[in-house]
Amino acid sequence: MPKISIGLRGWRFDQEEVFSADGEFRPLDEVSEDTRRRLIRLTYLQGKPCDACYLIHGEAEKKRSNQAEIVYGEPMEEVLLCQTHEPDFLYWFRQAGGSDRTGTEVFRDEFHEWFVAGNRAPEGYAGLEYIDTDPDDLPTPPDPEELNRRLNENSEDERKKINLQTGEITTVGDDKEEAAPSLDTAELDREYPTK
Repeated sequence: MPKISIGLRGWRFDQEEVFSADGEFRPLDEVSEDTRRRLIRLTYLQGKPCDACYLIHGEAEKKRSNQAEIVYGEPMEEVLLCQTHEPDFLYWFRQAGGSDRTGTEVFRDEFHEWFVAGNRAPEGYAGLEYIDTDPDDLPTPPDPEELNRRLNENSEDERKKINLQTGEITTVGDDKEEAAPSLDTAELDREYPTK
């Protein structure tokens, strides 16, 4: 099975697992749990800044950060990178102990700490060479509405909801509307200060 990237380079998917014969994304309940988590997470990660750029510029100058093109690590502990900073990450991973953090909850934090401390790849350290001929031509993950539609297309009696930030899927029963807060405990007759 050919492996492909979707949305961002880095995470690789089996093309036949993700796409049907007619080139459409398969319903989420037809793909493995790991693939489903990564696809959902990619939807959230699209358009986010490169972690290294963000560490350089900070929240106040976030707009100066390059948009992420590459993702490494596991969902929720991933590192997002632009092409400029991928060699720094690869150096950290290969030469500075980063590979020892693979799959851990400190993966992203350890890279961030290494980078903020001023560590960088030596000049000329190469990133990965990608085979794709047009990096802007990567398939885009479905948008959030499409993900939710696909998740619920085969479900008749229960509705599922996706938390795009965490990738968690929860079941929401149509008759299980969240109860409105009770006004019984509110002190409606209490006088509150005004300006």
